[in-house]
Amino acid sequence: MASLSATSLCSFQSLQSQPIKTSQVTRTSLVSTGWGKSGFTPLRTSRFRICSAAKPETVQKVVEIVRKQLALPAESEVTPDSKFSTLGADSLDTVEIVMGLEEEFDINVEEDNSQNITTVQEAADLIEQLIEKKTQA
Repeated sequence: MASLSATSLCSFQSLQSQPIKTSQVTRTSLVSTGWGKSGFTPLRTSRFRICSAAKPETVQKVVEIVRKQLALPAESEVTPDSKFSTLGADSLDTVEIVMGLEEEFDINVEEDNSQNITTVQEAADLIEQLIEKKTQA
């Protein structure tokens, strides 16, 4: 399931000159865009953050596979935002992680998709998408 929220780098002003509250999401991809003067004071940039929330059990399985493939000790911190490279993975390790994920979740990750996986969360989100597509087929 994906959600969308936005935060502005400068405050919105409504036609009645009352500020509109903004909200912020703490992680994920950023997409920047700008608006003209249609009802708002000039706005330099707004940022949208798109969150795709994989199931916690999927994230946990990915963490376990990453720990196993990289031979990480149990006390090492692996979070959804952990980058494989930061955990010590090279390109071969990343390929082995993807192979482990394919085996564990009975999915097939295309090469294009596997090159875009850099964090535990990205892997978990991709797994959820592939499982959903598989059940719809």
